[in-house]
Amino acid sequence: MYAQGRGLKVTAVSAMVVLALTGFSSGHAQGSRGRHGDDGGGCSSSRQDHDSSSGSPGNGAPRPRPTHTTTHTSTPTASPSATPRPLKNGTAALVRCASAAEPYAVVEVRNPNGRAAVFFVKMTFKNGRGLVVISAGDQVSVPAKGRTTYRVSTISSGRVEEIAHCEVDPIAVANW
Repeated sequence: MYAQGRGLKVTAVSAMVVLALTGFSSGHAQGSRGRHGDDGGGCSSSRQDHDSSSGSPGNGAPRPRPTHTTTHTSTPTASPSATPRPLKNGTAALVRCASAAEPYAVVEVRNPNGRAAVFFVKMTFKNGRGLVVISAGDQVSVPAKGRTTYRVSTISSGRVEEIAHCEVDPIAVANW
C-alpha cells in the first residue's frame, strides 16, 4: 500500500510539472475566447478545440477535462553564434632532425583552416638500428591558413647521443 501511494504522489507531481511547463492555466485567458464562446482557461494556446459533446457523467462527478493536442511548428533560423565547421587536420613535416650538436628537432606545421587552430604533432626519434629511443607529442598553435615551425627538445631524455633518425607523423590532428 505504501508503494502504491508513493507512486501516485510521484505521478501527480509529474503531471503538475508537465502542466506547468506546457503553459496550462486554470484561470481565464484574457482577451481570447475559445471556439464555443467560453472565457478560455485550460491550454494557453490561442488555438483551442474543446469538444462540447461530452457531457457530465451524471453521477455528480466533475466533468473530465478535454485532452489538448497542440502542434507548434517553427522555422529554424541561423544565429550569429552558430556552431563553426569542424576543423580539418593539418600537416607536419620534418625540417631538421635532432643531434648531439643540436638536441632538438624542427617541425613545420601547416593549418588548412580559415581560423586559428591547435594541432597535436607526434614525433619519434630512433637509434641506428631503427628502434624508438624517444617518442614525443605536443600541442602546436597555428594561425589561420598559416604555418608554424616548432622545436621538439630531446635534452631531458638523456639519450640524445643515440638519435640517428627522426620521424614526424605527417598528419597533425586538429584539436581545437
